[in-house]
Amino acid sequence: MNVKDKETNYFKSLYDVVRVIHSSLDVKIVLEEIVKSVVKALDVKASSIRLLDSRKRSLIMGASCGLSKGYLKKGQVLVKQSGLDQKVLKGQLIYIKDVQTDPDFQYGAVAKTEGIKSVIVAPMATGQKVIGMLRVYTGRVREFSKQEIQFLEAVANLSALALDNARLHQVLQTDYDLLVAHKYRLDDN
Repeated sequence: MNVKDKETNYFKSLYDVVRVIHSSLDVKIVLEEIVKSVVKALDVKASSIRLLDSRKRSLIMGASCGLSKGYLKKGQVLVKQSGLDQKVLKGQLIYIKDVQTDPDFQYGAVAKTEGIKSVIVAPMATGQKVIGMLRVYTGRVREFSKQEIQFLEAVANLSALALDNARLHQVLQTDYDLLVAHKYRLDDN
């Protein structure tokens, strides 16, 4: 595939991500479609979205595509034990050429068993607040082009917006439900 075709593919994939975000407020569905789109667009082994828990101590799996059940059950991703995640949570995009030997990658031995070689991780931020990260895994050592990095950053930011929109929708729905329940109670009196 030539450079122009790849760029067209990234734009189409980005458009598909935007369509998914606007078509559903179901967070799980949106996140699953995002990771599938990333795997397809970048032609990589796998992708995942991890979200920061409320105590900001661990990263919870939001969605994945291409990772085995065994890899997904490898254990908690603890922020304090992962140099990689600490950097990403500060807003940095991080690339690791070989996760099997890099000390910043928390589960290098499990990555080796899974056949993961390189990883690139983009922060998912709303404003200045990082709420999670979008990870891309390759089965061989791979460098990422400027266009691929821009695509990944755009998808990560759109993912953060999607999560924020879904959260706001849930708050509004709860407020509406409470208001309706309160109105019925007043009408009953």
